Amino acid sequence: MTIDVERHAVGDDDVSFDLAYCGICHTDLHFAMNDLGNTRYPIVPGHELIGTVTEVGKNAASRGFAIGDVVGVGCIVDSCLACKYCASNEEQYCEAGMTMTYGGETKHGRAGPNGQITVGGYSTKHVVDSRFAIKIPKGVDDLAACAPLMCAGITLFDPIKAFGVREGMRVGVAGIGGLGQMGIKIAAALGAEVTAISRTNAKEAKAKAAGAKHFIASSDAEAMKNAAGSLDLILDTVSASHDSEPYAAMLDKKGTLCLLGLQTAPVAVNATQFVFNRIAVTGSLIGGIKNTQEMIDFCVEKKLYPEIKIIDAKEIPEALKNLNDGNDAGVRYVIDCKTIK
Repeated sequence: MTIDVERHAVGDDDVSFDLAYCGICHTDLHFAMNDLGNTRYPIVPGHELIGTVTEVGKNAASRGFAIGDVVGVGCIVDSCLACKYCASNEEQYCEAGMTMTYGGETKHGRAGPNGQITVGGYSTKHVVDSRFAIKIPKGVDDLAACAPLMCAGITLFDPIKAFGVREGMRVGVAGIGGLGQMGIKIAAALGAEVTAISRTNAKEAKAKAAGAKHFIASSDAEAMKNAAGSLDLILDTVSASHDSEPYAAMLDKKGTLCLLGLQTAPVAVNATQFVFNRIAVTGSLIGGIKNTQEMIDFCVEKKLYPEIKIIDAKEIPEALKNLNDGNDAGVRYVIDCKTIK
């Protein structure tokens, strides 16, 4: 189904752009299925936008944006810009609440008239405040592959930066889908010794091609036992509800388990295991605009791109079904927005 949407007029701070590509994220599926209980229909998903600027407001121009630039938009299109988190470039934790690129209510005055529901990137045009636009470096090898970086890339880059991943650090990545593969690539590029963790051995080749030094199938009890205490940090990218406790056993003392997937069921932990080993369990939500710009610059420089499959708009339902079924192919689907009619 297609609907006609009128984007808000381009203001002084805004850029308008024609969409070239929009990635499909597992969060899109959560919202389409109302898994989180806050979807307001009709919903137009998409928070992995890439396009070419067609109109620039005067303040946006003073920030260096120009017609013809290629820009990206991720999960955030507005925030209060005044609280301590916005001041520290962590707009995703805005005290007044960030405005999400789709399915969010406009309330700060920069993503359209207040009280409207934002419309995402499964579309042909977009208008955004330039303070929430990401400049895509010139000379990109694969523009379509930049789309998933707007969510998958920053979702991994932000905690990797926050936890100081560096050469010699032992990092585990659980879940070898599109998110997990980006985590492996970024951590390995920073010199970490990466262990990929998946249910079976089916994705071992993909994980090692992405840069993992080790691979463990979580269904192999002996391998999991042998890996006890071998990691400093685990990035758990699995979105399906699952038991995270076996991962915690893989952590060395003072290790950290960071949850990145949006599980819909409560996460149970063994308090004794955490207390006696000073293991921390934490989470991380996407990343702020400054870090997103740093991430795209880093990934383009290092040529760190996700494995993608470009699809026509008519293939969106099939792609969402594949995500719901577990995305065994481990690819990120990217919509060719020229096919949206």
